[in-house]
Amino acid sequence: MNIKLFFQAITKFILGVVVIGLLLFIPANTIYYWNGWLFMGLLFVPMFIAGIILMIKNPELLRKRLNAKEKENEQKQVIAVSGLMFLFGFIIAGLNYKYNWIVIPNIVVIISSILFILAYILYAEVLRENTYLSRTIEVQENQKVIDTGLYGIVRHPMYAATILLFLTMPLILGSIVSFVVFLVYPIIISKRIKNEEKVLEKELLGYAEYKKKVKYKVIPFIW
Repeated sequence: MNIKLFFQAITKFILGVVVIGLLLFIPANTIYYWNGWLFMGLLFVPMFIAGIILMIKNPELLRKRLNAKEKENEQKQVIAVSGLMFLFGFIIAGLNYKYNWIVIPNIVVIISSILFILAYILYAEVLRENTYLSRTIEVQENQKVIDTGLYGIVRHPMYAATILLFLTMPLILGSIVSFVVFLVYPIIISKRIKNEEKVLEKELLGYAEYKKKVKYKVIPFIW
């Protein structure tokens, strides 16, 4: 086992738990914010399991997923805006619970939780299909175009999964106001995809032909 990678992964995991917990429970002014605990369980338990599996079976992919240092200036802007979206979205969710602004029916929370889990499964399948995936936009050595499985349906199934993940998050947290904040994410992803495809067409052999074969970016028959 790569000890350095293990400690890097576990440190980021613990930091994520602490930061998100603070962003949710401090504004809520209570540890009894049950939507917050539900969300953190749905987010971090599968993340921990996936991290262990990647550590054992594909440590190189885990290393790529932990690297978030973008080279493209446009992508640095995307990361910054995404960070602000999460910051405001989580804080507002906690405040929504504290002040009881708008109450979402429990059935909406339950359905959103199920969709969140399905999106996580989709996310895991994308990781299984494409071992070149990293969190930064880059073309790796010996990288090939993946055009089978989910990649035979849309060109960016990872973004399809993350859009579903992120749009269900505020609903699990019980906040329509936060949902409005998170609606900026598809706009952010649209900008990221535009830049990413420009890089891939230029640097990845066969990507231009792949674009002609698979016409939809994220949502079949729509986008």
